[in-house]
Amino acid sequence: MSIRHGLLALLERGPRYGSQLRTEFESRTGSTWPLNVGQVYTTLARLERDGLVAPGGEDAAGHTLYAITDTGRHELRGWYERPVDRTNPPRDELSIKLAMAVGAPGVDVRAVIQAQRHATIRAMQDYTRLKAQALAAIESGKSQERDDVAWLLVVEQLIFQTEAEARWLDHSESRLVRLSVLAERGAVPPTPPAADPRPDPAPAASASATTAQPSQGGLPHA
Repeated sequence: MSIRHGLLALLERGPRYGSQLRTEFESRTGSTWPLNVGQVYTTLARLERDGLVAPGGEDAAGHTLYAITDTGRHELRGWYERPVDRTNPPRDELSIKLAMAVGAPGVDVRAVIQAQRHATIRAMQDYTRLKAQALAAIESGKSQERDDVAWLLVVEQLIFQTEAEARWLDHSESRLVRLSVLAERGAVPPTPPAADPRPDPAPAASASATTAQPSQGGLPHA
């Protein structure tokens, strides 16, 4: 998650102070990734250091405002245009857990998968209810439509993500069942023995090689 660019996107709409940025960020994302004020001001300090934002005076209540600079707008445009890098995916706790559970003594991997599947399905049901609420808010026209549309996109991504996770868990369990059946049937090829480092013995001499050859023009000597 790029808090840095998220704050720049909000500041492009006009100068804002830290708590205001936190509220608007969470409104846009449905509080899926909550921020604390300290995190916001730390990021603003770095943006100011890099010349992407600058102090923009104070509001009537004395809050220090921040404004995006031309350099910040250029950075924001580049962020929108660049695809998200997928070559270095973030660590996934569930994948690591299953990888460590395979072959771990006293761990039933299928029980781990089943417990996670129940949790994943509950999360998917929760996200589906939130999606219905966001759609209802948009259709009623009683709330800020831009924030509701933004939240709808976020929650739909979460739904697709949990659906994919549930399918992967089903696939993982089926894979483990098939491998266990193959192992019981002996269909899984055993590990080949290590190669013998000693050289192969010399081949035995053939019978034809050891048979006495007749001398030229006569019988073999007695």
